[in-house]
Amino acid sequence: MKGFLCGLMLLLVLAGTATGQDLTGIWQGVEVDAKTPEANWPTVLRLQRGKGSGLFGVLYQEVGAKPGTTVTFQVRATANATGFRLEHLRKLNETGATPFSYWCAGAITFTYDAAQEKLIGRATYDPVGTCDHGSFSLYRVKLKSAASVPAATQTTIRVSGRDVRWYADASLKQPLTTGNTYRTKLSKTTTFYLVQGYYRTPESAVVPITVRVNGTAATQPKPAPAPSPAPVSPPASAAPDTTRPAPLLSATPLVLPTVLFRQGTAELLPEAQPALAQLAAELLARPDLKLQVAGHTDRLGEPEKNLVLSEQRAEAVKAYLVKAGVAPERVSTIGYGDARPLYPSPDARNRRVEVNTIK
Repeated sequence: MKGFLCGLMLLLVLAGTATGQDLTGIWQGVEVDAKTPEANWPTVLRLQRGKGSGLFGVLYQEVGAKPGTTVTFQVRATANATGFRLEHLRKLNETGATPFSYWCAGAITFTYDAAQEKLIGRATYDPVGTCDHGSFSLYRVKLKSAASVPAATQTTIRVSGRDVRWYADASLKQPLTTGNTYRTKLSKTTTFYLVQGYYRTPESAVVPITVRVNGTAATQPKPAPAPSPAPVSPPASAAPDTTRPAPLLSATPLVLPTVLFRQGTAELLPEAQPALAQLAAELLARPDLKLQVAGHTDRLGEPEKNLVLSEQRAEAVKAYLVKAGVAPERVSTIGYGDARPLYPSPDARNRRVEVNTIK
């Protein structure tokens, strides 16, 4: 992505993952060009699984000093023995362009380093202007130590990533530590919220990492659900729809009964509390169930940004359920953007989450 490259969002469709590796998640880093060492392009790559064996996602990129200039490319990707190869198909969107700017397109070959959770990419661009080659280094935050630890025991939690920063809350107001390890004692299942400082951008994600606790602490038994306000008492809820019995116990997607998010954000509204509390209570009462959470947006704004937003909304619901005591592996997420509205836009009811049980 050379020339006057300042930003990139890359829509992906992968036919499969290299050597069986799971490459889903959020990758963050940078692209550089040896011919222009003073320039860099901070990058965020999001990959998630689609139907069947495919993957899709979004790659955001901006030039170091000019983040307001962006472009969106649709690409195709093919897996190989060491990673995957991306091909640019077409430009979907561009902002901040000038008469003298242009974007490079071609192919990017990524190699996956499992030990570091790193993608190393080599771009070979079509010969337009100064377009030739580029090099990518992307990292993923992933739990590398045990997912379960004994209660009230000094434990070192280890993660991958570059310049990792740990927080106790999703709003990043309670910092804990920095680096790839955190030594602590846990008395209950805990979710940490991690970000990478390495070429951080406005599109960089907060990654929840949950560590489960086995056994009991010395002072009291581990609570079954994490603190959530009386989820087992639906009659006390102010939202009458949440009193319906077992709304999630269905293989058919069901819309949660309230608008959950503020417009244009993944911020949960206070009105979402009763529905999510009931959902958590039902999952805790049925530990054999697994759930898929699907995020949707209204048709306002750019489709590619709506896709990212829908993914973030699904992840916000998952984070709530995990905090309430639901094991993270029981909840999968997917985002559909504005592709499946229920009502003619604009309509707030399209800002919704659907849930259904899966096998």
